[in-house]
Amino acid sequence: MPGGEGAAGELRAVAPPFVAAGPRGVAVRTRLAGLTGTDERVLRAVGAHLGSLAARDLKARCADGLEHGADTWAARKRELTGESSARWAGSITKASHDQWALARRCQVAHLRSLEAGVRTIECRLALPIGQKGTKRVPGGYRSRREWFAKSRRLRILQDRLAAERADFEAGVVRVVRGGKRLARTRHNLDEAGMSERKWRTRWEAGRWFCQADGESGKRYGNETIRVTPDGEVFIRLPGPLAELANAPHGRYVLAARVRFAHRGTEWADRVQANRAVAYRVHLDVGRGRWYLTASWQIPRSPAVPMAAALAGGVIGVDTNADHLAAWRLDRHGNPIGDPRRFGYDLSGPSGHRDAQVRHALTRLLHWAQDSGVRAIAVEDLDFAGEKTREKHGRRKKFRQLICGMPIGRLRARLTSMAGQTGIAIVAVDPAYTSKWGAQHWQQPLTSKNRTTTRHDAASIAIGRRAQGHPVRRRTAPPPAHRSDEQGHRTAQARPGTRGREGTRQPATDRAHDAPRRAGQVGRTRGTSASNTVRDARSTGPWVQDSLLDTA
Repeated sequence: MPGGEGAAGELRAVAPPFVAAGPRGVAVRTRLAGLTGTDERVLRAVGAHLGSLAARDLKARCADGLEHGADTWAARKRELTGESSARWAGSITKASHDQWALARRCQVAHLRSLEAGVRTIECRLALPIGQKGTKRVPGGYRSRREWFAKSRRLRILQDRLAAERADFEAGVVRVVRGGKRLARTRHNLDEAGMSERKWRTRWEAGRWFCQADGESGKRYGNETIRVTPDGEVFIRLPGPLAELANAPHGRYVLAARVRFAHRGTEWADRVQANRAVAYRVHLDVGRGRWYLTASWQIPRSPAVPMAAALAGGVIGVDTNADHLAAWRLDRHGNPIGDPRRFGYDLSGPSGHRDAQVRHALTRLLHWAQDSGVRAIAVEDLDFAGEKTREKHGRRKKFRQLICGMPIGRLRARLTSMAGQTGIAIVAVDPAYTSKWGAQHWQQPLTSKNRTTTRHDAASIAIGRRAQGHPVRRRTAPPPAHRSDEQGHRTAQARPGTRGREGTRQPATDRAHDAPRRAGQVGRTRGTSASNTVRDARSTGPWVQDSLLDTA
């Protein structure tokens, strides 16, 4: 995708590349297979009871707003402890704080989007109607009708911006437990193809709460939801549900045994060492299956020095809406082999989209391991302020394109998956990568057997920028003349590398250019040896062959 560009007639500064930080946490999931009817009833009762407490606590946290402090937090926790337990109350209050903080960040992003829209409309309304714009700066509106419609929209955005600023200054956020999209679906069940009963089931399951934070030093790393190394699951029941316990100390033991296929050994080591592990139990209503998710923190691995990561070359990756375009470069910035394309389909439910992204990244990392490359260069993209329709106008397809790019999902998945393979992720500035890549690399790398796309050329530009090389393929020639007297003229190799820029003419062909190279100045004859002959009996000038004069 094209990188960010500055205003017309100027180029913005390109930020230096950097090695992205590794993940700080791990989450693995497994299915709770073999649950009995009693187990499911107990899980539903626990989730519904704790969900009601979580909804009440979130309401109290939102009401506190910016006045929240340690005293109010302690008061809320004491109130919840009597209806659950101290550890359940701690998990509920922490989840409320996290949800409020997430809503606050989303509010800031919405404010920035509204401010960008207002600035764009005000700028275009100030221009004369019909004034042409440039590729980077929009012009005036095309008609009085459009100008009037946009002036009305400006007032609407200004009202929304004023209301949002007032909420932000007062610390007011709006959160829907269960999801705003599902809440709106209740009023459009026919369009969603969903019955009221089915919607009610999903809504209730989405508002349940059954997650517990880990605690180091406690048995198996968690006192509330405990999983033994053998896979036995214990749940500490809240006080009002203590009569449902089937084990001592108010606990309920599930009939299902769990096993983590991914990172199972790492999880078992933490559990046996009594290190903190957080658990979450949830129901997938669509499949009718219960799942257990385990998560824990890991120490961040030290950042790999840039020189060490790029010693064996790099793979440049250009992110697009439906595929990853990648090309391998050697340590001098030369493309090696053919480009690769790793496609994914982002249509369908979120689970399908996430699986598509994981599959594409898995193939990319396997290719990097097989090639012996220890670094992957990606663009540090951020379209937070580039999705408004005020900026792109009628370019609806382009807005859909950049909105459909899984930038956040790719960034999180790639850093976490690459951390397990020992491959460093180098983030580069996306400015002009597609434009300059197509200008300097697309045509030279296109042949009869290979068609180089604009995205393939952009991947080369991204890889070269990560290595510190200029994007352009060839530097300007020396000022004196075009021989190699003043040094090598290519940008692909180091200055000390011996070599030539390209194929040169054989010595026999260069003999005809000897007078010109020797300094002979003047206009040369337009005829060549193919249409002139020399009179063998005369030492006079050249004469034209009469047989060739057919005009």
